Amino acid sequence: MELIAKIEKLGKWVAESQNLVVFTGAGVSAESGIPTYRGKDGYWEKYDPEKYANINYFNQDPSYYWNFFKEVRYPVLKTAKPNLAHKSIAELETLGKIKSVITQNIDGLHKEAGSKKVLELHGNTRTFSCLECKAEFNMDQVNEFLKKDLPPKCNKCSGLIRPQVVFFGESLDPIILFRAEKDSAKADLFIAAGSSLVVQPAASLPLIAKNHGAKLVIVNIDPTPLDLYADLVINISASEVFSKIV
Repeated sequence: MELIAKIEKLGKWVAESQNLVVFTGAGVSAESGIPTYRGKDGYWEKYDPEKYANINYFNQDPSYYWNFFKEVRYPVLKTAKPNLAHKSIAELETLGKIKSVITQNIDGLHKEAGSKKVLELHGNTRTFSCLECKAEFNMDQVNEFLKKDLPPKCNKCSGLIRPQVVFFGESLDPIILFRAEKDSAKADLFIAAGSSLVVQPAASLPLIAKNHGAKLVIVNIDPTPLDLYADLVINISASEVFSKIV
């Protein structure tokens, strides 16, 4: 099937859908200048994920993560803006089409684009909390703390601050995962966009939707392990697909 025909078919399915769920991965944010973890020039080629993304190493030596945040993560997030995919997904929600956005991304760009019904499976790297007094901070506040101390100290109790993300070695928030599984099971159309669909348990959500009767659409530049189960596969950028649907 030609690309134009595929997008037209997806547009028809979106128009007919009563319970559309969109699931997004790192590929959606790549167009905002946020490198993908597994792609060329990804963060994992320059930094060791077994250190900066591992809870055990963070507890042992939090300075490694905070150096990564200060030198790479903060500058990237400070300049990154929602792209056409984020904006189009938010527009579809405004039009009453999207019931839920489930994302593996921790950049917060879906919310910044205006999406309200967002389930962040792996947390959000724009928000932080003190492990002692539970005070919460945004990334600009934490960046100011870093100018004085590394790792940064809570300005209320001098406790250790951590990002509100799910590190390797930690379980997903069971409430958020339950809601994601519930929304997936209710979907009549499930669009997985910009995800390699290899990280569990997130990668099981498209199959949950499919097994409960939803049409499964995969939008990703590269092939995924779940392409065989999809009703439609579109191998171009999420921005191009969602903007045309809107």
